[in-house]
Amino acid sequence: MDRDHTLLKSAALVEVVSLLVLLTNLVTVHNAPVASLTGPVHGCAYLVAIGSVFRDPLKRGATVALAFIPGVGATLALRQLSSARKPAAAG
Repeated sequence: MDRDHTLLKSAALVEVVSLLVLLTNLVTVHNAPVASLTGPVHGCAYLVAIGSVFRDPLKRGATVALAFIPGVGATLALRQLSSARKPAAAG
């Protein structure tokens, strides 16, 4: 079964971009409406990424632990899942 992790890829992208927007807003003008909009988007992407990793049949304990790292956890878990899938495809 070949999985392309589309949901996890999307969640990882939204998580990283929303984190960058939040940090840029914090460092520059600290506009409250931007934080109010981007914060929940970031939180939802974080939760979707964790749920997506939990549902993956190739997950391991380390992959789940990586998913819980805020900000970059989805990207790290996606990388780990992709590397776990490569040996199975070669054999």
